[in-house]
Amino acid sequence: VQLQASGGGLVHTGGSLTLSCAASGFSLASYAIGWFRQAPGREREGVSCIRTSDGSIVRADSVKGRFTISSDIAKNTVYLQMNSLKPEDTAVHYCATYLGSGSGCYVNMHPYDYWGQGTLVTVSS
Repeated sequence: VQLQASGGGLVHTGGSLTLSCAASGFSLASYAIGWFRQAPGREREGVSCIRTSDGSIVRADSVKGRFTISSDIAKNTVYLQMNSLKPEDTAVHYCATYLGSGSGCYVNMHPYDYWGQGTLVTVSS
């Protein structure tokens, strides 16, 4: 199981970025993917998650109306479209998965046990 996050960068306030999480060793069609972020000096927090098999999508309150999560099963990739970015969105962003059965998905770190390397998003004011 491997996850490869990419797409981070430097943008101005109000700008947009799209992060990608490419999965290998398992199919996104069967398992949930979550996006998390960790700002300097702060704990890692959940941003959004998706389980394609049942259409479940969850977003943290801090990103509702601004971030959209989606999946491309053919490419085995999950995307996080981030619009109206704010300086407080600056963080290393990670994607993660857990291979347990079930439905729905979660934006808290439990039960994710496979993590990709992070990609840095920096929003300048």
